[in-house]
Amino acid sequence: MPSTLALSQLLALVSAAIFSGAAVYINLAEQPARLCLDNKALLAQWKPSYTRGFAMQASLALASTLFGLLAFWLSRDWRWLAGALLIFANWPHTLIVILPINKRLEATAADMANAETRGLVETWGRLHAVRSALGLAATLVYLWAAAG
Repeated sequence: MPSTLALSQLLALVSAAIFSGAAVYINLAEQPARLCLDNKALLAQWKPSYTRGFAMQASLALASTLFGLLAFWLSRDWRWLAGALLIFANWPHTLIVILPINKRLEATAADMANAETRGLVETWGRLHAVRSALGLAATLVYLWAAAG
């Protein structure tokens, strides 16, 4: 049976990697496809996608943070702390930087979507790329720590 340290390290890495994969998928596949739609369809697609994605990604970021902190506590290897801080940085970035845009998009009725709505979704995509970068950075730091 794996030790608590080994298990916490594995779960920190796996949850960060899953988070990163989902975030990168959104930026490389879903967002470009969404931007091919007209303004009304674009917003109608973004709303449920965001709701589902937020629940999944927020949970993964939090789980990775907690497992990374546990791995740091048990190992005293600062790299686990660095990875945990990187993946956790998605929370303040989302709440402070992205949430105001999300609220504006969520408050817009699909039949009222226009060029400004499209611009907000485009900005949202660029800001979401930061989430992808933070997730990838955390994953790489965790891999470095796991390699010894």
